[in-house]
Amino acid sequence: MEYKRGFENLEVWKVGRELRIFISGLCKKFPKHEIYGLVQQIKNSSRSVTANIAEGYGRFHYQENMQFCRQSRGSLEETKDHAYTALDENYISKEEFDAFLEKYEKCLKLLNGYLSYIKTEKEKQSIL
Repeated sequence: MEYKRGFENLEVWKVGRELRIFISGLCKKFPKHEIYGLVQQIKNSSRSVTANIAEGYGRFHYQENMQFCRQSRGSLEETKDHAYTALDENYISKEEFDAFLEKYEKCLKLLNGYLSYIKTEKEKQSIL
């Protein structure tokens, strides 16, 4: 069944999903002793990026949606910090880190744009 309307159609969610899948692939290379440490943390933070976008979308109130998008942005930043740790510990290469940064930048740009859009829509609604 294909949905005509839903968070799955948001470009920001799609790009966040790509980032999450990329992170999951990187984690397969981490040492076993990090399974309950860095692996769990970076997977959780990357999952939180898309989860918060979806939850905010489902709230149907502009202010709540914006708050969940801000949480998503915080999770994106947390994921970036964990990626730096993985780089510093030599779990990932500089090339892999750069590929992550590319996905991170794209996601951040779309997330900030989506937040601006929601804010504009909220302001339009308050005028009516």
